[in-house]
Amino acid sequence: MAEDNKVQGLAWFVAGLGVGALVGILYAPKSGKETREDLAQGAREGTEYLRTRTRQAVDQVGSLVDKSKEQVGEYVDRGREVVDRGRAHWEDFVERGRTLVTDQTSRVSAAVDAGREAYRSANTPSAPAE
Repeated sequence: MAEDNKVQGLAWFVAGLGVGALVGILYAPKSGKETREDLAQGAREGTEYLRTRTRQAVDQVGSLVDKSKEQVGEYVDRGREVVDRGRAHWEDFVERGRTLVTDQTSRVSAAVDAGREAYRSANTPSAPAE
């Protein structure tokens, strides 16, 4: 008996589908041809909309890429300026260091020469007084 209820329920469901489809066709505001044309027109409009939006997106991405290139160029230029300034400072420090080393070398050489001279004069026998 349970199977009879299932079969009967399925039969009523299929009958309801058929009645619904028939009512839909009878009360449709447009003919099948008009409905197909409307669907085709809607598809064409949707396609054109997507093309337009795609073009806009491509333009926006291109604009963003151009702006990004400009910003990267500016950052590279700033980086070069900083590196050049740093290099100039470094070269100045190196030159100061060389000058300092040269000065200290001269002073040490002079001190060594003075020490030698003092040693020689202290160790040189003096002539006897007459």
